[in-house]
Amino acid sequence: MLKSFRYLLFPVSLIYGAVVWLRNWLFDKNILKSAAFNFPIICVGNIAVGGTGKTPMVEYLVRLLQNDHKTATLSRGYKRKTKGFAIADASTTALEIGDEPMQFHIKFPNVTVSVGEERLVAIPQLLHDRPDTNVIILDDAFQHRPVQAGLNIVLTAYNNLFTRDLMIPAGDLRDVKASMKRADIIIVTKCKPGLSSADKEAIIKEIAPSEKQHIFFTETVYSNPYHLFTKQQVNLGTDTSVLLVCGIANPTPLKSFLSTHFSGYDMLRYPDHHIFHSEDLAEIKKHYDKLQGDKIILTTEKDAVRLVKFEEQLKAYPIYILPIEHSFLFNEAPAFDQLVKGFIASYKKS
Repeated sequence: MLKSFRYLLFPVSLIYGAVVWLRNWLFDKNILKSAAFNFPIICVGNIAVGGTGKTPMVEYLVRLLQNDHKTATLSRGYKRKTKGFAIADASTTALEIGDEPMQFHIKFPNVTVSVGEERLVAIPQLLHDRPDTNVIILDDAFQHRPVQAGLNIVLTAYNNLFTRDLMIPAGDLRDVKASMKRADIIIVTKCKPGLSSADKEAIIKEIAPSEKQHIFFTETVYSNPYHLFTKQQVNLGTDTSVLLVCGIANPTPLKSFLSTHFSGYDMLRYPDHHIFHSEDLAEIKKHYDKLQGDKIILTTEKDAVRLVKFEEQLKAYPIYILPIEHSFLFNEAPAFDQLVKGFIASYKKS
């Protein structure tokens, strides 16, 4: 029903798509100006709304680079309560910098995590404040045309490929399909387990990359849950009763994982980037108390940064975080890693 209703909005999508196309054309013709920096900048983005795995891809890149390079991340800081440029420090909260940057800051305390709506302004500020930085990862900036990244990594979800999608509001695309031509690397994320070589080749044929573009495929891998406050890991039995608390754009892969690994689970779903309040805590506790036997509360890393402030209220409850990562299929992780490292190594400073 919802899908049929969205199709009725197709005329609006045509208007929106025309506006986006015109904006891109103005940048392509250099009527609207964009700037390139004499510095290695990697952009991770997509052309659709909803979850394609940008956050775990940024984390993958940080893990790949942080030991050999002074790495920094720069995000817009979606739904934060502040404005302008900021670098995370020991007193920073998710409300000040946003969920994903706070997640980066917690997981990678030795990496510079920054936010700024205007990347064109934020990048020079970042380099001024952290002059030893030698690579910047832009989080969700593919549509931010005023800045030209040196390496564009663009994600598209296997179950909602951009080639089969429509512009919003009829579909999920926030940019025209032709924009994918600007990508250096295309990653098809959230692939089904055991994706065959034939399926891979069919998707590559459908996407039709240029000779200069590289395509990779990843699946979502869930690691052992760890406690929200103590960080202690736990191994869960299949008979464990699970209450999933999440406010993410696309919980479908997570639900599929829980269905496969547990006999059953309950779910409290909140809007994407939901800010939890005391009423939500009461709801969580009420649903948890109804569970029988060995039971646990699971949440995502993104939701955890908004729940951690309730330590006093939640410390008596077994609330655990379920971390996710990208795993490259067809043994192609080394090839992807080499592309990224090669981009930085070959970057020539004038």
